[in-house]
Amino acid sequence: MTEELEQILSQLTQPDNAVIQQATAQLKQAFKDPAIIPALCAVMSGSQNPQIRQSAAVMLRLRVKKHWKKISPNDRESLKAVVLQAFMQESEHTVQHSLSQLCAVMVKHETPDRWPALLQLLSQSTKSSSPHDRQVGLLLLNKVMESNPEPFKPHYGQLLQLFSTVLQDHNNPTALYYCILTLTAITPYTGSEEMNQMRSIIPGLIVALKHLIKADQDQASEAMEVFNELMESEVSIIVPHVADIVRFFLEVGSDTSLSDSLRVKALSCIAFLIKLKSKTVLKQKLLNPILQAIFPVLVAAPPPGEQDPEDEEDDSGDGTENDNPKHCAAQIIDTMALHMPPEKLFQQLMPLTQACLASENPYQRKGGLMCLAVLAEGCADHIRTKMLSSVLQTVCQSLSDSNQVVRSASLFALGQFSEHLQPEVSKYCAELMPLLLGYLSSLNQAKVGHVTKAFYALENFMENLGADIEPYLPTLMETMLSALNNTENLKIKELAVSAIGAIANAAKELLVPYFPPVIESLKGFLTTTTEEMRSLQTQSLDTLSVLARTIGKDVFTPLAAECVQLGLNLTDTIDDPDLRRCTYSLYSAVSTVSPDCLSPHLTAITTVMLLALKSNEGITAHLEEDKTFVLLDDDDDDDNNEEEKDVDDFLEDETETDIHDVAGFSVENAYIDEKEDACDALGEIAFSTGAAFQPFLESSFQQVYEMRDFPHEDVRRAAFGAMGQFCRAQHQVWKENPTEANHQALLKLLDVVIPCFVETVRTEHERQVVMGILETMNNVIKSCKEEVFRSPSRLKEISYVIRDVLKKKTVCQDSGGDEADDEDQQAEYDAMLQEFAGEGIPLLASSVPADLFTPFLNDLLPLIMSKAKSSCTVADRSFAVGTIGEILQALVSVSGGRGAAGRLSNRLLPVLVAGVRDSDPEVRNNSVFGLGCLAQAAGPIVVSDYPMMLSVFSNLLTKETDLRVIDNLCAALCRMIMSNVEAVPLEQVVPALVARLPLKEDMEENKTVFSCLAMLYTNSPDLVVKLMKPIVAASSHVLGNKNVDTDTQNTSAMLMKEFAQHHSADFQAAVTSLPGEQQAKLSVAIAVS
Repeated sequence: MTEELEQILSQLTQPDNAVIQQATAQLKQAFKDPAIIPALCAVMSGSQNPQIRQSAAVMLRLRVKKHWKKISPNDRESLKAVVLQAFMQESEHTVQHSLSQLCAVMVKHETPDRWPALLQLLSQSTKSSSPHDRQVGLLLLNKVMESNPEPFKPHYGQLLQLFSTVLQDHNNPTALYYCILTLTAITPYTGSEEMNQMRSIIPGLIVALKHLIKADQDQASEAMEVFNELMESEVSIIVPHVADIVRFFLEVGSDTSLSDSLRVKALSCIAFLIKLKSKTVLKQKLLNPILQAIFPVLVAAPPPGEQDPEDEEDDSGDGTENDNPKHCAAQIIDTMALHMPPEKLFQQLMPLTQACLASENPYQRKGGLMCLAVLAEGCADHIRTKMLSSVLQTVCQSLSDSNQVVRSASLFALGQFSEHLQPEVSKYCAELMPLLLGYLSSLNQAKVGHVTKAFYALENFMENLGADIEPYLPTLMETMLSALNNTENLKIKELAVSAIGAIANAAKELLVPYFPPVIESLKGFLTTTTEEMRSLQTQSLDTLSVLARTIGKDVFTPLAAECVQLGLNLTDTIDDPDLRRCTYSLYSAVSTVSPDCLSPHLTAITTVMLLALKSNEGITAHLEEDKTFVLLDDDDDDDNNEEEKDVDDFLEDETETDIHDVAGFSVENAYIDEKEDACDALGEIAFSTGAAFQPFLESSFQQVYEMRDFPHEDVRRAAFGAMGQFCRAQHQVWKENPTEANHQALLKLLDVVIPCFVETVRTEHERQVVMGILETMNNVIKSCKEEVFRSPSRLKEISYVIRDVLKKKTVCQDSGGDEADDEDQQAEYDAMLQEFAGEGIPLLASSVPADLFTPFLNDLLPLIMSKAKSSCTVADRSFAVGTIGEILQALVSVSGGRGAAGRLSNRLLPVLVAGVRDSDPEVRNNSVFGLGCLAQAAGPIVVSDYPMMLSVFSNLLTKETDLRVIDNLCAALCRMIMSNVEAVPLEQVVPALVARLPLKEDMEENKTVFSCLAMLYTNSPDLVVKLMKPIVAASSHVLGNKNVDTDTQNTSAMLMKEFAQHHSADFQAAVTSLPGEQQAKLSVAIAVS
C-alpha cells in the first residue's frame, strides 16, 4: 500500500484538476483501510520527496488528532517510534516542522510519562554538542510544549535550567528563538516553586534578545512577546529587573536603524509595564529616563518627501494605526496619564512639552500638541482645575499656525479636550466656535483629510454645549444640509451626517425645525444598497439613533416603526458587522421612545443579536507558518464518512487547528464592537420593553452571561452592564405584575448576578471593567433595593468588596506591596474607581434597616473620612463630604436611621464644618448639603449643635458667591427648620432665607424649600404673610418650570391658593408687582390646582 499511497500523494501535487480529483477519490478509499496508518508512517520516513513526506506527516496529525482511540495499540507504539526516528533523520526544515506538530498532538493523547523515548530524545538533542541538533531539539520541544504546557509541569525545573544554558548560546540564534518561544509558552503555567529560577533567567534573556535582534529582527519581535507574558502572568518576576528591562526596551524603541515592528513591540511593552506597575516605575525613578528617550521619537520628522501616516491625505482621521513608533510614544504618555498621579507626571513632562511647543521646528510643535492631547483623558481634573486657560490658549494659537501639520495636531488636541475636559471647556465657546466655523467655511476647497480633523474637533466641542449652541444653529445646519445635498464626495456627506448627530445631542428639541430635511436625506442614504455607501449608511443609522433620543417623543414616535423596518431591511440584505451594530443601537434608541413599535419585531431582533454574540466570526488564529486560518468548530461527528472528512480537511490545507496550537489571536475590531453593542442594546431593550421581552429574557441572559470571560475588555464590560439591566428589567416586570413567579425569577437572577459582580470586582485585571461593574451594581441596588439583600450574606459580601476597593486591595489596583507611598497621590482614574465603590455606601444605607448596616458602615466610614483631609485632592475631598451627605440623607428614610445618624453625629460634624470652610465651591456645597441632612436625619439628637451650625451658615451666607452653594444653604436651613422648628430663631433666619430665593442652579432643592414654606405657613402664618412678596415672586419662577418636579409645583400652587383665599389684598399687591409673564403663570397655576 505504501507505493500506491506515495503515488496518490504525488498526484495531489500535480497542477492538473482532473488528476487531483481522481487522486482525491483514491485517497478517500485508502483512508477506509486500517493499514493506512503504517503506510503513512512508511511514506513519512521513506519517501524521497520532502513535499510528500510533509503531506504524510500532516495526514497523520489529522488522523491522530481525531481518531487516536481508534488506532490499534500496536500501530500507536510503532507510530511513536517511527515519528521520532523520522524526526532525527529529517533534513528539511518544513518537514521537521510538520513532524514536531505531529508529536505535539500525540503527546496530548499520551501524556509525556507514557512516552519516555520522547523525553529522552528531547534531553539528548537539546544538550547535544552539535548546534544543528540543538536547534532541532528546541524546535521539537517548542511545538510539544506549546500545545501541552500543563502535562510537563513536573519537568519545569529541569526545563528552566536548560533555558538558562541555551540562552548563553549566542551564536545559535535559531536555538535562542525556539528557547524564548517555549519560555513564553510555559510562563502562564509556572508557580511559586519556579519563581526564583524565572527571576534569575531575566538578565540572560535580555542579552540573548540583543543577539537575536542582530540575527533576525522578525524572530526577535516575536520573541519579545515573552515580556508581555511575564508581565501578564507573574509581574513580580520582573520587578527586581525593571530598570534593566526598561533600559533595553528604550534602546530598541529609540534605534532608528531597526524595523518599525520591532521598535513598536519594545515601546508597547513599556506602555504595558506602566499600566501594570506604575508605582514601581515611579519608585525606581524611571519616569524621567523613559520621557527623555521617547520624546525624540514623538517629535521625529518623517524622512524627506514623506509624511506621518496621520498627515497623509487618505488618513481616516480616527487615529487607529498603532503600528509606528511615533504612535507608540504618544501611547506611552497616554498610559502614564491614566496610571500615574498627575502632580508627579506633570513635574517631569511639562518642561519637555513646553520646549517642543516653543520650537521653530513644526514636528516639535506637533509633538508638543500630541502630548497635551493624550494627557486630557487621564489627567482631566488636573488640567481643568490648574491649567485650562493656558493650555487652550496654546491650542487656539496653533489652530492658525502656518504649518498644516501643526494645525492638524491642534484640531486633534481640541477634540480630545472637548471630550474629556467638560464642563469647563464649553465655557470657551465664544472664542472657539468662530475658529471652528472658519474651518468649515472653506469646506469645498480644503483637503478631505484635514476637513476630517476639523469635524472631529467641532463634533466633540459642540456635543456638550447644550442650549449654548442655539446662536450657531442656523449657520451650522445650513452648512451640514448643503453638504448633504450638494457635495459629490461621500466622505464629506458622512462627516456632515455625523456632525448632525453631535449637534442634536446639544440642541435636542431646538433641532425640530430642521428635522424634516435631515430625515429625508437619511432615509435616502439608508434605502440604497451599493457597496460604496456602506460607511455613510452606518453613520446615518448612528445619527438616526441620536435623533430618536433627543428630538422629543412627539416628533419621533410617528417615524419609529418605519425606522425599525429600515434597520431590519438593511441587515436582511447586507452582511456587515458595522451595519448590524448600528441597527442594534437604533432599536435600542427606539425602545426608549416607543417600545410598542419594537415588540412585534423582538423575535427577529434578538435572534440577530444572540447570533452575533455566539459567532466566532472575525476571530482568527495565527499559526507559525504565518498562514491565517479561521477557527472552525471541529466536533467529532461519528458518521460513516469520517475518512472522507479527513481527506477534505487535508485538502482544505488543514483549516482546522487547535486553539492551543496557535501563537495568538487577533480579532477584527468590527466584530468586537458588534458584540459590545449587542450586549448594550439587549440590556436597554429588555428594560424599555418590559413584559414584552419576557419570552426572550432567559436566552438573552444566558448568552450575555457567557460573554463575561470574553478576551476583549469592552465586551466584558458591556456584558456585565447588560446583566444588571436584565435584573432591573425583571424587577420592573414584577412591580407591574406582582406574581410569585415574577418574584422568584427576579431573586434567581440576582442570586447569579450579584455574586458574579462581587467576585469579578476582586479578580478582574482591567480597571475600566471593574468601574463598569461597580456602576452597574449601584444601579441594580438603586432599582431593586431590599430585594438584592434577601440572601442573608449579601450585605456583608457587597460591603466587604466596597471596603476592599477603598483599601486598594483588588487585582486591578496594582497593590503589590508599595502601600506606604504617598497615599494622597494617585492617578485620577484610580481615584475614580474608588468613587464608584463609595457611591454604593449610601445605596446600601437606604436599602436595609440601619441596625443591620451600622457594623459595616462603621468599617467603611473611616475610609471615606480619610479622603476629606485638606492634603487630599479637590476631587477626593468633594467625594468624601458628598458621600457622607448622601449616607445621612439615606438614613432619613430607613427604620432605625435616626438613632444611627445621632450616634454618628460627633464623628461627622467636624468633617462637615471644616468642609464648609473649604476653598473649593463643590466641597463647600457638598458639606452644606451634608449638614442639612445631618439635622434632618438625627432630629432632636443634634439640637444642641444648632447654634454652632447656624453661626457657620450665617457666616457663609454673607460672603458666599457661588450660586449653587447659596441654593444649598437655603435648603440646609429648611431641613433644620423642618427637623426642629423650635430650635431655630425663625424671625432672623426665615427673612434671610427668603431673600435668597428663587433658587438659581440647584432646582431639585425647590422641593425642600417649598415643603418648608408650606410647613411654616401652617406653624407661623404671620411670619410667612409678612414675607409674602418675595415668596410669591419665588413661586412664579417655579410654576410651569420644566426643571422642577410636579409635586413641588403643586406644593407651591397650593400655598399661592391659600394666600389668594385668605390674604387676597396682600396677594394681589404681590402679584401686580411682577412682570406680566410671571403674573400669567401664577393665575394659570391657581386656576388649575
